[in-house]
Amino acid sequence: MSDDDPLVIAGRSYTSRLLVGTGKYRDLEQTRDAVAASGAEIVTVALRRTNIGQDPDAPNLLDVLPPDEYTILPNTAGCYTAKDAIRTCRLARELLGDHRLVKLEVLGDPRTLYPDVAQTIVAAETLVVEGFEVMVYTNDDPVVARRLAEVGCVAVMPLAAPIGSGQGIRNPGNLKIILEEATTPILVDAGVGIASDAAIAMELGCDGVLMNTAIAEAGDPVRMARAMRLAVEAGRAAWQAGRMPERRFASSSSPTEGTLT
Repeated sequence: MSDDDPLVIAGRSYTSRLLVGTGKYRDLEQTRDAVAASGAEIVTVALRRTNIGQDPDAPNLLDVLPPDEYTILPNTAGCYTAKDAIRTCRLARELLGDHRLVKLEVLGDPRTLYPDVAQTIVAAETLVVEGFEVMVYTNDDPVVARRLAEVGCVAVMPLAAPIGSGQGIRNPGNLKIILEEATTPILVDAGVGIASDAAIAMELGCDGVLMNTAIAEAGDPVRMARAMRLAVEAGRAAWQAGRMPERRFASSSSPTEGTLT
């Protein structure tokens, strides 16, 4: 991405519109290499599953993804109540020196990993009041997306499909409505499986894409990370360019006026 088309989150500008997770990789070295290949500047970390200083005797993710090079985005993955999510965000703030940017997710059940919308809104309201900059995972309901923006979330992140499913963009119609009404950045979060999924999300007009499993579980995570980077860039460029109109019938690529006979 170019510097003249930044992604702005909570007043900070980023050249990359691809955000990546840090779970499911073989080891920290592969995590580092894949993140570097993705070009991502924001990396999300599941605080309940990843050591960023909670355990001084265990390998620390921040040793390979230092905060002076990346924006660390602690997330509340694994939380099923607003109370647990709020506590996790407070812990992140302590571990990272008053860090305020967090990714909120409050899950409804372990089988689908769909969000518990009611608990998500409760947590978002509390965190915003406490001064957190909340990027929030939610379903693809336009009414819920609007409500979370009104609460004060700095980015709304509707799922494209269930987390880790790789099913791609299942409901582009709802995403279009969310985008039409957006007053805050909209980033697709969850469900991307292949590069074309990321490109489609960007072609719809999304401000960015967050993914983890699609890269980490690829046969070659570093190569897939590079592919996702290119897909996001291509999709953004296509959206900016504006697609041609769809037509019911063919339209000749060559002019018909002045044709030799």
